[in-house]
Amino acid sequence: METTNRKHVTIDPITRLEGHGKIDIFLDDQGEVERAYFQIPELRGFEIFSLGRPAEDMPQITSRICGVCPTAHHMASTKALDSLFHVVPPRPAKLIRELVYNTFMLEDHALHVYVLGGPDFIVGPDAPADQRNIFGVIGKVGVEVGLKVISTRRRLRGLISHLGGKVIHPVLGLPGGVSKRLMPEELPEFRQIAKDAVEFAQFTLQVFKDIVLANPEYVDMIRSDAYTHKTYYMGLVDEKNRPNFYEGKLRVVDPTGKEFAKFVEGDYLDHIAERVEPWSYVKFCYLKKVGWKGFKGGIDDGIYSVAPLARLNVAEGMSTPLAQAAYEEYIATLGPKPIHHTLANHWARVVEMLNAAERMVELLDDPDIVSDDIRLIPTATPDKGVGVVEAPRGTLIHHFETDEKGLCTKVNLIVATQNNAARMAMSVESAAKSLIHGGVVNDGLLNKIEMAFRAYDPCNACATHSLPGQMPLIVRVMDRKGEVVRELRR
Repeated sequence: METTNRKHVTIDPITRLEGHGKIDIFLDDQGEVERAYFQIPELRGFEIFSLGRPAEDMPQITSRICGVCPTAHHMASTKALDSLFHVVPPRPAKLIRELVYNTFMLEDHALHVYVLGGPDFIVGPDAPADQRNIFGVIGKVGVEVGLKVISTRRRLRGLISHLGGKVIHPVLGLPGGVSKRLMPEELPEFRQIAKDAVEFAQFTLQVFKDIVLANPEYVDMIRSDAYTHKTYYMGLVDEKNRPNFYEGKLRVVDPTGKEFAKFVEGDYLDHIAERVEPWSYVKFCYLKKVGWKGFKGGIDDGIYSVAPLARLNVAEGMSTPLAQAAYEEYIATLGPKPIHHTLANHWARVVEMLNAAERMVELLDDPDIVSDDIRLIPTATPDKGVGVVEAPRGTLIHHFETDEKGLCTKVNLIVATQNNAARMAMSVESAAKSLIHGGVVNDGLLNKIEMAFRAYDPCNACATHSLPGQMPLIVRVMDRKGEVVRELRR
């Protein structure tokens, strides 16, 4: 729903994302944009009501934060428990975890490409609102393609359910390992799923080339100033600085592409800080060693980004051959690196689909994956632990501290959408200022403003957290001219 008057445009609710949100755009007397706010009005309190709970419950508790990315929270919590209980899982357990996780990454990216973000390109940003959805996508690409997408995601989710117990709220991860092994007789079926997944990712890349890259207007839109700004970027990388969704070190590059920092997950508090703004329940992250300059961007501002665009910006290549070839084409077309075009997230996401599918094949070809050595029972006294994975929408950090009985005394969650929150706010305002002139707005134009946040595939339910104490409340009373005449605060 969109409401407008001469000085104020509201998009409420925003669409095709997980969670709730709205955009408020304020215009001057000439109808130009003065400010635009990407607001998240919902509130989740998982950091607070997890206190006092047994730490081993956290992989199940945190997976309830979101129905779209439960596997990401489950895996980050499980890795945090490994750290908390000072235990290293056996290699077969690690392989099973990584198999499940790459399967999840692939099917979640497919959801965004075909259902959430993809309609803006496949159907068109100016298409009627009732066509910018999965039904419009099927109408454009054909029923057979739609069935292929649905069938592939169903099979991938079936693999997650088999090993994880449940696809929405998995019960796979335990401190020191996993709860279920993979049997040798199951390998042929899963290998076929992985092989078909590679073909599906290649097919998706071709769809993207045929529909998006073959359209000069779309490529110009991706490169346009409306969707471009320079920030820092962060993501997990392996020892060769290639993206790894499950483990590695966190690497940060500055807006010129130079490595700014590289650190282990347990040191994240030395590098990342959070702040709040009065108009949103999302915390805004920034780099401590650069500082907060207030939604400015550039090398002197600590704002950074995560998600597919960022992961490919911090990388020096991909870990699998087909993904590497796709990465090289991506860089050759939009580069040089780092690529600062927000809408390039969509192309980077498809490159990652290939990487995840190929990694599934590699993992299932590893003979250790069918070993029965799937857990090392912890014996150490728990104290504190940090677990990090790359969620589909970016870096996800879980940090738990407990007493000697393993009851949580501190819980800190920094989710991908928090890491992206400041850059998303900049993206929405940049798009609004570039697209709205003379107070003229229409549905297609407002959808293009929504595209600025949708490229990040945000999860607002994950990103909102309770502050210590009571929930803050601000009530502003305005007169007919929009001037604040009274303000009440709790």
